[in-house]
Amino acid sequence: MAEIIFPKDFLWGAGTSSYQIEGAWKEAGKGESVWDVFSHIPGKVDNNENGDIACDHYHRYEEDILLMKELGLKVYRFSINWPRLFPKGFGEPNIDGMRFYDNLINGLLENGITPLVTLYHWELPQALMLNGGWENRETAEVFADYAEFCFRAYGDRVKKWTTFNEAWIVAYEGYVGKGQPPADKRNDHFAECMVSHHINIAHAKAVERFREVIGDGEIGIAQVIAPVYPDEDTKSNKAKALIADGILNRWYMDPLFFGKYPEDIISFNKQKYNFEFKPDADDLKFIKDNPCDYIGINHYSPFRAKDNGKDKLFDWEGCMWGAQKPERKYTGMNWEIEPQGIYDSIMRLHKDYGKPKLYITENGAAFDDENIVDGVVQDDNRVDFYKGYISACARAVQEGANLKGYIAWSLMDNFEWCRGYSKRFGIVRVDFATQKRTIKKSGRWYAAVIKNNGFEI
Repeated sequence: MAEIIFPKDFLWGAGTSSYQIEGAWKEAGKGESVWDVFSHIPGKVDNNENGDIACDHYHRYEEDILLMKELGLKVYRFSINWPRLFPKGFGEPNIDGMRFYDNLINGLLENGITPLVTLYHWELPQALMLNGGWENRETAEVFADYAEFCFRAYGDRVKKWTTFNEAWIVAYEGYVGKGQPPADKRNDHFAECMVSHHINIAHAKAVERFREVIGDGEIGIAQVIAPVYPDEDTKSNKAKALIADGILNRWYMDPLFFGKYPEDIISFNKQKYNFEFKPDADDLKFIKDNPCDYIGINHYSPFRAKDNGKDKLFDWEGCMWGAQKPERKYTGMNWEIEPQGIYDSIMRLHKDYGKPKLYITENGAAFDDENIVDGVVQDDNRVDFYKGYISACARAVQEGANLKGYIAWSLMDNFEWCRGYSKRFGIVRVDFATQKRTIKKSGRWYAAVIKNNGFEI
């Protein structure tokens, strides 16, 4: 049997986001987020479900910290719900909201768990959306003020920060697709570009404030990073894969590292959608001049590009107009299981962007979890998923990639956005009727990986 061993300082953890687990959506002075509003619109979420209660983490965080300790987590990635701190996005802070995150952070540290705080995991205050949301450049400045407040409030204890989670999802699904607020079906690719740019500015402003406020620690950004493979080896498929890669990956990486957006995508938008998006040079310089300490890789599946004669590039079932094939395996989200994809994602950043420090900030799989014996989910399919993907990470480390940690998605079953509670990603099962938590077989397996800093295959 082969043995997979990681460097001694490798960080193992699990992640969540606030709207997906906290609940308490109207308690203790909290304002509404865009997801509080969006999930209450009939038809936006499967079964018309919402995150009003979710995993009730707001009231059960102490129990959840003990679960993390039992699993042996070294790091816990979670997000702050912006309107829980600032109900309108700005102004006077909500003391009860501050106290909740103080207690959570202190509880993690008391149990030997490093907090990794994400400032924005899609929890835009609804008041800011009504003022234009991310289409309004002023939102970037308001975000920077919110970020600085968090740095000052929690930076004495929190040394690892993420500015944004998956800007592509916010921009594309919000303004072209249908899976994120405002999701008004404008099919507005110009707005998609503008939103992504304003998020980049907000990110850079937050990094600038971080350098001014916190003397130590690190700050980065978590992005969807996934290879786009031609579904079949044809010239037209390769051409579509290149454009899709530019929209998905290079559009979000190039400004951070090179201070520019990819020219082929600028040209593509001009030819296809009749607009030319070329931001001010000072903006691009500002983004580049405030570099991250790390890049977080959120990876679940590769995309497949297929020239099917249709205009739309993305089919949001985890593939790029590539039909499912019997020789491939898929998760409960219909996302392809292909560990080579995470290896290629890591090595692509390593080779193309100057060997940056990397963390896997999300990786995991949803399955039906129907095989329950003595109350424990026997999720061997999820164990196999993690074995394949973590092995691929190990191969990248062995080949020189500066990968410093792996954060499983997710700690527990939760509200899975537009899919409601129908999809379970957790290594801990949640009975949503009773809120009982039970560590799954995959959780026990992952705990052993953390303890041994590796595993045998």
